[in-house]
Amino acid sequence: MDAVRVALLREVLAGTEWIQATRRFAGSLRASVAPHGGGLLLVGSAEYEPWHLAAHLDDEAAWSGLPELSPTLVRHRVPLGVPAHLSVGLGRLETARRGETLLVVAPDAPGPGLLERVHDARRNGATVLALDAGDRELAGLAHDALAVPGPEAPGPDVPADLDLDTVQHLVSAAAGENSLPAPRRHRRFRDRLSRLADQLTAPPPPRW
Repeated sequence: MDAVRVALLREVLAGTEWIQATRRFAGSLRASVAPHGGGLLLVGSAEYEPWHLAAHLDDEAAWSGLPELSPTLVRHRVPLGVPAHLSVGLGRLETARRGETLLVVAPDAPGPGLLERVHDARRNGATVLALDAGDRELAGLAHDALAVPGPEAPGPDVPADLDLDTVQHLVSAAAGENSLPAPRRHRRFRDRLSRLADQLTAPPPPRW
């Protein structure tokens, strides 16, 4: 989704809590992955693979210069013959450790098998974030969660046409555009001079 459409969505949602909520959640995502330079694992439920969010985060990682936003898509079922980056199964969650972030996106019940693996990942030190329909067990495991009620149970401040896909667009856009400046570190004069030389000799960025 391009910047114009995101801007239109935000205009429609102006006056609701959703602009602030999606930016807050995006801030949690960015704050979790930035110090470690990545380590973002993205998983859905058995019936839902968050392809669109994976693609949008990849785009934001490239456009914003924040490669740590690019996720590894973890899949419940891996077909034969798919490329390596699309062949990461649920077993990957069993090796999640401190410094990695697990983002669970589930419009339906995550199921006991996934919840067990999420619990193990958290116990091993991974940061758990949840973007879902408000599952209580998943919320209890997450360090931060954003719930989007389904159409059958909308909340008092949920527009009728707001759904999880729309919220994913807003979160991914906010994760890229609201990047915080990197902390300044004391560098030796030679280091600063070398960095300046690299910047001056680098080719100009491509024009799209």
